[in-house]
Amino acid sequence: MGEKMNNYKVCVYAICKNEEKFVKRWVESMKEADEIYVLDTGSTDNTVKALEDLGVHVKTKIIDPWRFDVARNQSLEMVPLDTDICVCTDLDEVFTPGWAEKLRSIWNEKVDRVRYTYNWSFDEYGNPATTFLQNKIHRREGYSWYHPVHEILKTKPNEVEVTCEQIVLNHYPDNEKSRGNYLPLLEMSVKEDPTDDRNMHYLGREYMYYGRWNEGIDTLIKHLNLPTSKWDAERCASMRFIARCYMGLNRPKEAEMWYKLAIKEASYLRESYVELAQIYLDQKRIEEAYELLECAFLIKEKAPIYINEAFAWNEYIYELMGLVCYELKLYPKSLLYMQKALEIAPNNERIKNNCDIIDKKINEK
Repeated sequence: MGEKMNNYKVCVYAICKNEEKFVKRWVESMKEADEIYVLDTGSTDNTVKALEDLGVHVKTKIIDPWRFDVARNQSLEMVPLDTDICVCTDLDEVFTPGWAEKLRSIWNEKVDRVRYTYNWSFDEYGNPATTFLQNKIHRREGYSWYHPVHEILKTKPNEVEVTCEQIVLNHYPDNEKSRGNYLPLLEMSVKEDPTDDRNMHYLGREYMYYGRWNEGIDTLIKHLNLPTSKWDAERCASMRFIARCYMGLNRPKEAEMWYKLAIKEASYLRESYVELAQIYLDQKRIEEAYELLECAFLIKEKAPIYINEAFAWNEYIYELMGLVCYELKLYPKSLLYMQKALEIAPNNERIKNNCDIIDKKINEK
C-alpha cells in the first residue's frame, strides 16, 4: 500500500508571461513534482530559456483575444494523460517544502481534488494576512477551466474532495504587474453567464475598486438577487462593498444600513463590525463603536475563506479599539489594546506615539 501511495505521478502546470525573475524560486519549489509544464503566452524577456534551462517543459502560444480559461486549458493539455495528480500554480507562488510527499500520502484512487492552505497575502512583517483554502489540485481526467478571469475548474459529478491544511502555498505577487485587464474580462464573464453569482460579486467589487460607486452598487445588488447567491459570507461581503460605495457617494446613512445588513447576514465574520465601528468613531458615536468591537473580539476563529480581510485580524482592529477606549476615558484598557497593536506592528510610528500619549494620560492621575 505504501509503495503504491508513493508512486502516484504528480505534474505541475502553469501559464506565464514575462516572469523571468520568479523562475528560479518557482522551479525550486515545484521540483518535488515528477514533471513541470508551462504554457508561455508571449514573454519578451528570458522567461522561456530560464525555464527550459531548469528542465521545465515549455510551449509558447499567443492567446488572442486573451482569456485565462483558454490559457489554463491549453497548459493543462500539455500534461500527460497518465498523470495521477495535476497541480495548477502560478510563477509568483511557492509551496513550503514537503508538499508533494504530503499530497501523495492523502491521495487515493477515489480522490478527485485536494484543498490546501493558500496564503494569498502577507503583512510587512511576513505574517500571513489573507489565508483561505484553495483547491487547484485535481486528477487529470474530467477537469477544465471556465471563465475569462477568476477562472474556476469545472467539477466532476459526485466529486470527492479532501483537505490537507499542511500543504501550504504562498503567494508573492508582482505588484508592478498591471491587473488592468481584469475589469473588461469580468464584464465579459458576466455577459457570457449572467447567472453566475461568483463573478457578479467579483465584478461589483471591481467597480468599487475603481470608484465607480453606482455601478458597484447596482452590480452587487444583482449578485444578492441571484437565486444561486446563497453563500452567506460572500453575500455579507457584497453588502459591505455596497456600504463602501455609499460612503464613496457621501451617503453614510445608507452605508450604515448596509453594514448592519452585512452583520446580520454573517455575524460570525469580523469585517462588518470593524468597518462600521470605524465609521461610528469618525462620527463620535463612541459607545456604539465600542459595542461593535466587543462583538468583533468575541469572534476568535478566522474562517479559512477568501472573504477575510487583514484589517479585522491585524494591528488595525487593536489600534481602533485603543482609540475608542481612549475616547471613553478607559485609559488602562486603551493602552492594553494599543500595546497589542504595537506588538503586531512594532515599526508603526503612529501606534508608538499613541502608546506614549495614553501612557502619559494614565500617569497624570
